Amino acid sequence: MKPVLAWVVPVLLVTALCVAPAAGSEPAEKLSRLEQQVIEAEQRFAASMAARDFAAFQSFLAEEAVFFSGATVLHGKVAVAQEWGTYFEGEKPPFSWCPARVVVLASGTLAHSSGPVLNPEGECVATFNTIWRRRGEQRWEVVFDKGEPGCAAGSRCLEPQANRFP
Repeated sequence: MKPVLAWVVPVLLVTALCVAPAAGSEPAEKLSRLEQQVIEAEQRFAASMAARDFAAFQSFLAEEAVFFSGATVLHGKVAVAQEWGTYFEGEKPPFSWCPARVVVLASGTLAHSSGPVLNPEGECVATFNTIWRRRGEQRWEVVFDKGEPGCAAGSRCLEPQANRFP
């Protein structure tokens, strides 16, 4: 390799690597707006349980949603609805949840939300993790959901107008 090419090729490669991630990324302002959309979607999703509105709950599920329910993996909206329908029986919800952290991919297509799952007394008994997929400009749907026993230290619910998270 000629001396000039010895440094030109690495410089071009580094430049390409630095520019490539930005090409498919959303601007920070838009990511913040998308994070807010997911916070609000998660809050409405949780509100469907509190309101005992099973139809509203189902409206958040993607057709191919996957929910982990203990050792069982539920595949598809119908299977999730069949299993979760029992949680909507009775006047009071058996648990509630709220987002504590939301992160959106740079592409703006997927998001992860997590937070505490609370028993009827308001005590944290588990942590949920949900993957959301963006459909259109303002609609998000649940594609994966999994709860884990235990609670993250200091986990607290986000307010609807929060912009950045701890």
